[in-house]
Amino acid sequence: MHADADIAGRIWRAALLRRLPLWVLGALPWLSLRLLPGLLAWVAWCMWDGARLRQRVSHGWVSWLDADVPELEDSSALLVDADTPLARLQRERLLARIAERLDARTLRAIVRRHVDMGLSWLAPWLVFAAIVWYFGQQGSAAQPAAPGAAAPAARAAVVPQLTLTAIPPSYTGLARSEGAPRHLELPEGSKLTWCLKNPEAGQTILELSDGRTLNVGDKCAELAATESLFWRWRGARYTLKVTPDAPPQITVSQPTQMIQELKPEAKTAAMALTVRDDYAVRRATLHLTLARGSGENIKFTDSEMPIPASKDPRVRNWSKQWTLAELGMEPGDELYFFVRAVDNAARPHTVQSPTYTLRLPAPEQEEEEQTSAMPMLVKPQSLRSQRQIIIDTEQLIADMKATRMNAGEVRERSEAIAADQAQLRRRYGQFLGEESTLFGGEEEHDDHDDHAAPGKPLDVLHEFGHAHDEAENATMYDEGTKKILRRALVAMWDAEKALRAITPKTALAPELKALEAIKELQQADRIYLHKTAFVPPPIKEEIRMTGDVVGTASYRREQGEAQDAIPLPLRELVTALSSEGPLPALWTRTAHDWVRERLADDEQRLAAQRAVQDVADGCLRCRPVLRAWLRAGVAQAPVILQAKPVAQTPFTRAWSKGEPK
Repeated sequence: MHADADIAGRIWRAALLRRLPLWVLGALPWLSLRLLPGLLAWVAWCMWDGARLRQRVSHGWVSWLDADVPELEDSSALLVDADTPLARLQRERLLARIAERLDARTLRAIVRRHVDMGLSWLAPWLVFAAIVWYFGQQGSAAQPAAPGAAAPAARAAVVPQLTLTAIPPSYTGLARSEGAPRHLELPEGSKLTWCLKNPEAGQTILELSDGRTLNVGDKCAELAATESLFWRWRGARYTLKVTPDAPPQITVSQPTQMIQELKPEAKTAAMALTVRDDYAVRRATLHLTLARGSGENIKFTDSEMPIPASKDPRVRNWSKQWTLAELGMEPGDELYFFVRAVDNAARPHTVQSPTYTLRLPAPEQEEEEQTSAMPMLVKPQSLRSQRQIIIDTEQLIADMKATRMNAGEVRERSEAIAADQAQLRRRYGQFLGEESTLFGGEEEHDDHDDHAAPGKPLDVLHEFGHAHDEAENATMYDEGTKKILRRALVAMWDAEKALRAITPKTALAPELKALEAIKELQQADRIYLHKTAFVPPPIKEEIRMTGDVVGTASYRREQGEAQDAIPLPLRELVTALSSEGPLPALWTRTAHDWVRERLADDEQRLAAQRAVQDVADGCLRCRPVLRAWLRAGVAQAPVILQAKPVAQTPFTRAWSKGEPK
């Protein structure tokens, strides 16, 4: 059993707590004097005192129990040694009595009577510490201080404290912020101010990522935030992220289509829109244009309506159910409208939405008896452009995906677009001599037997003399232009076939090909090059036959050198960065100018500027990083082929081979 060891351990812990205040009080003077030798000496004495106390407890705890606990009947020795069965039985009885009688309070009382606190040992140590302190004070007072030495030391101990103030532009409505140096994200045009809380600390320098420096001392340093950058102070870098002002965003939710076809019996038309800005929408207007008539007799009426502001200055929501009478629309009219918005930035952004169209179809007219005067009263309808045909086709495809359109409506709109494509195809076909109708002339060249009227003489030359040769030969265009026209007509014909087959998605590709061919025709120009003969420079008569070539002009024209995409200073810098040697003069200016000009992304530009700063600080491992960023700024490096005249003679060939002949 280990009951004796447990009782001895409890008594030892109580004795240790009894002596602990002595050890702590003895260490305080040496800690206050900051004398490590004295503290080490006291720790060594405490270890010796603890070992001596441990030995005293291990030898005397049995007699302490017999003297202070009468219930044990002077039999505490049985707790250590019980050889006979009777002794072991007596030991069990003692352990039961100890469990009832020996609590923590009794243990402290036993240790208090047999172990003192040892304060007698503390007095000599305190006296010794006082003597050491006294002689230390006398030595520092006897040593004279050098004049002017305390002032620089005090000044060097003063650490400059920087205060950063950020003032956003007034139009943003954001509050100014002031505090310690930190990372910031501010709108474009904000004003930054660095000031020292303690100007007595002296002047301090701020390093900007673009190579500039700011001095902060008695006067504060200011900077206008126009682009993202970082600044360094006392070895720490702080990033300034500049957010440019975003233009307003216009969303038109009604009508849902760019071209909205109203029903003939419709009485109302709905409009709904939303204008958003990051700070405030200063002005938003709705512009309406009403088109009435057809052909050349079209009359346009313009009107403008302001969109009212809401509680939130950043958002303007507006919707209205118009009556056709309010819009002034009648059957056959078209209403075009768009939204224009302006924000409250220092340089306001003006944004305009796409133009939406509301069409109110005219009622079908009853067929009337046609007379010879009818064609003179009908005005020719303007042809649809190829770009408008593409827009109508894309709108039809989008409507088919977004809404469930019935087959009849899809067929009607697809055939209407096909009819517009056919008209445009016949219009461009006239330039190749094609007929103006879809299937050629029905009344021309059908029969040559009816050319002569009965009772009149036969004019063979006029009736049968016209040539049935190729239609394209009737035009005066060159072969290149004809090829482009043929390509456009073939694409238009493929688009028309796909539209009449009710497959508008298939028709979109040939429509785009036709538009590309038409644009190529419109942009084609004839280029005239003025050719001149070579005129050699005049020869000076006074230097002829003298052998003197000074001042003579060469009859060879120098080949024009291509513009170098990479400046020479940058090439020298990139070459120098590939080694650990010295860098060219003014290399930081070259690197900063190249990075600012060629790297548009904020994150890439800041990373490149950090590399420039690290290399300037002497970081050799940062050179490959800077070299990579400089090479990343080269968008394209053209291969320059420059001919150099080299005279190949037997002598030069032998000289190059090292074999003189």
